[in-house]
Amino acid sequence: MADEAQPIKLVQIGPKGGAKKDGFNLVTEKVVSVNPEAKQLEVELLAYDGKTVLLDVADEAVEELRKIKPGDGATIRVVEEGGKRVAKSFRIRAKDPNTAKADAMLLDMKDTHWLNRKYAAESLGELKDQRAVGPLVEALTDEVGDVRQRAYDSLIKLGGVSVPSLIPFLVAEEEELRQAATEIVRKIGKPAVEPLAVALGEADERLKARILKVLDRMGYKPKPS
Repeated sequence: MADEAQPIKLVQIGPKGGAKKDGFNLVTEKVVSVNPEAKQLEVELLAYDGKTVLLDVADEAVEELRKIKPGDGATIRVVEEGGKRVAKSFRIRAKDPNTAKADAMLLDMKDTHWLNRKYAAESLGELKDQRAVGPLVEALTDEVGDVRQRAYDSLIKLGGVSVPSLIPFLVAEEEELRQAATEIVRKIGKPAVEPLAVALGEADERLKARILKVLDRMGYKPKPS
């Protein structure tokens, strides 16, 4: 009978000049939630897409815990005490201000008040955050014309990254949406050519004909295969 597997021994770590304990430094790019009252912290693990871990926080680190905000990155010193792994200290990497603003604007795109959606649609174009493409494309069908117009302008500002999400709308049944998608792609110009050419390989006959027409109007003709 094979010997029972022994638990992996943690390395000895500790603050410079301080006492060392069994533990490790946990690096996360995203703090998910912070609960100083419960002395807990939830973070996303780098090696596992979307997987999170909930950590208990030592009393002496609670004040540091209050400085961390969801979305921050952090290096967390975790040690083993009484059979539990406890966060003992933090080194915070604050979220980039533009990323934080983009997060807020992405939430506002779902707001029930059209003025908030309008402002968000306009701001996302200036911030050049690629995550905005989906919400902005969706906003092309917003019930408020000003929101649709801001989304239209922002998708142009985002450039070539907008094109793959706009291509299906080149054959939309609704004329206004079809026209808006076509105009945006044409105004993006040269950065739109490669995504359009790539889409030709998978497009059905109707979409293929539409893409070829858009490319022709932009002054581009695909090379013969």
